[in-house]
Amino acid sequence: MSGLVIPGGESSVMDKLARMFGLFDPLQAAVRAGLPVYGTCAGLIMLADTVLDGMVGQKSIGGLDISVRRNAFGSQNASFETDLQVAELGETPVHAVFIRAPVVETVGRKATALATLADGRCVAVEQGNLLGTSFHPEITGEFRFHDYFLQKVRAAAFRH
Repeated sequence: MSGLVIPGGESSVMDKLARMFGLFDPLQAAVRAGLPVYGTCAGLIMLADTVLDGMVGQKSIGGLDISVRRNAFGSQNASFETDLQVAELGETPVHAVFIRAPVVETVGRKATALATLADGRCVAVEQGNLLGTSFHPEITGEFRFHDYFLQKVRAAAFRH
C-alpha cells in the first residue's frame, strides 16, 4: 500500500470496526512506519494522538501530535462553509465545508498548522507523511489537498 485516505464519517464507529476486523493494530503500525495518510473530518480524529471528547473506550490510530474535539461546531444544522488561506496550496483560498466537524484544539511541537479559521482555531494540519483536515474539500471539487497528499505518497514511494 502506497498511501491511505481515511474519510469522514463517524470516528467511534471507524474505531470499533477497525478493532473488530483486526485492522487497528496494522493501521497503527503502518502509520508509525511512515505510511502517507490523509484524514478528513473523522479521519482527522482517527489520526490524532489525543481525542478530547471521544466515546467511552474510543481509540485513535494516532500519529499526529494534536488533540482534537469531535463535533466542535455543533450539530448537522450548524454546518457551514468558509474560505481558508493555505500557503502550501497557493494564493487562491480553499473553499471549505464543515459538517459536524472536529477542530484541532492543540498543535504539538511535531505537527504544523496549515489552516486556521478567522478566530484562530486550527482546521488543517500536517506532520511528516500525515495530513488532516477538519473539513471535506472533495465536496466542493477542491482537490489541492488531495494533490498535496499525493506528493507525499510519491515522495515516500521514491524513498523506498
